[in-house]
Amino acid sequence: MTERIPRRGRLLFVVAIGLLGGVFAGYTVGHSLAVRPLTDAKALIGRMQPENQQLKATVLNQEAKLLALQSKFTAAQSTLDTIMPTENTYNIKPNQSLRFADGHLTIGLVGPPTIEGVNININGKQRLAVTGDVFKIAPNPATECRVGVQAFDMFNVVLSVSCAAAKSQ
Repeated sequence: MTERIPRRGRLLFVVAIGLLGGVFAGYTVGHSLAVRPLTDAKALIGRMQPENQQLKATVLNQEAKLLALQSKFTAAQSTLDTIMPTENTYNIKPNQSLRFADGHLTIGLVGPPTIEGVNININGKQRLAVTGDVFKIAPNPATECRVGVQAFDMFNVVLSVSCAAAKSQ
């Protein structure tokens, strides 16, 4: 019986060593299988970071350019709306004049608008006008124009000006 115990002990020792060896081998193989993709991923991230930074800088540069272009467009649109806000509608500032009907009609604002009205010069003839007044002018026999005062404040007058061929009678 004494012989059996040492043999059994040896067998248990060999089995325990085999299990430990198998666990170690499994851990080593699993670790190497897991480490390779992680190492490859880290290397790929390392290669992509400079490109990513360059793309971010490009996007920021393009956004800055877009904002600058948008502000230029807004300023240009504002200037255009000031000069010609809607079709046949014009803003005239004090002591400013504009030409219409191929240069045959000149309309100017004489001095600043007052509470009583605005002093408008149409082809050299001054007229006191208030909002809603409409003047029919014939700069030449073939053309008839309508000049209407839409609104005014102390800085400008909004006029509607339209010209058409004169109606034959």
